[in-house]
Amino acid sequence: MDRRVFLAGTAASCFAQDDATFRSDVKVVSILANVLDKQGRLIRDLGKEDFQVLENGKPQEIKYFSRDVDLPLTLGILIDTSMSQAGVMEAERSACFRFLDRVLRPKDQAFLMRFDMEIATPVGLTGDLEKLREALAFIDTPTRAELRQQRGGGTLLFDSVLMAAKETMARQQGRKALIVISDGGENGSDASLTEAMEAAQRADTLIFSILFGGSMGRGNLVRMSRETGGGFFEPDRKTGIDGVFAAIQDELRGQYNIGYVSDVPVRVSSFRTLQLTTGRKGLRVQARDKYWAQR
Repeated sequence: MDRRVFLAGTAASCFAQDDATFRSDVKVVSILANVLDKQGRLIRDLGKEDFQVLENGKPQEIKYFSRDVDLPLTLGILIDTSMSQAGVMEAERSACFRFLDRVLRPKDQAFLMRFDMEIATPVGLTGDLEKLREALAFIDTPTRAELRQQRGGGTLLFDSVLMAAKETMARQQGRKALIVISDGGENGSDASLTEAMEAAQRADTLIFSILFGGSMGRGNLVRMSRETGGGFFEPDRKTGIDGVFAAIQDELRGQYNIGYVSDVPVRVSSFRTLQLTTGRKGLRVQARDKYWAQR
């Protein structure tokens, strides 16, 4: 439910400040959130007074509030290339091409990762759209020769999320999100679902998941998205994968950034639960449900 524990100097540049005085020892807990109505439409007209924050069940005073529409974006696209995706791979690639063309701006960066029986990163973090396009063109399911050489598990979903969070996202700052395109099937990861989610939470990274090519692991994708503050999407005849990517783009560019200073000092590093709500009826707040309080 949280975004990141920022040092106050960082927070000062991210929020519309209510108080101009900062101390170097103050840590601001920052929560990026979307608010949707019952039809799933984004609500963009809320103010600070419309939100309430609980940390470990205790109310906190919101000190900083803004609508973050222009923060740099770090984006990871994780594509399931296991054989269960063979029939939809071309549609996935095409939609990813169009999404990257629309969403990436000069100050944004992205990387591509594929996962099946192995995990590979065809292109690391870059702002070069042409490099991303070229790498994406060659992302595909394993060849017959590769399948014959297979050793170990078949779909390393949890390991790929953990790797992307720890090896790439944890080193970045600002707005960060992973987009996972998969049927949610998992077979062979060393990491558990909880470990994968907690790696994303420690790296202050949202997970947006797209259920594509089946529904065997729907629950995995729903949990990863819900507990990291991202969104879960399932293309249908009315809303195809391009429509899903458009919705993700809107959510990434229309978030509220809400900050507070915890009234409980951090003496031992640990996860703390968060609950962000709004007093307006009929609205749903989409934000993660815990953050890593670093001593």
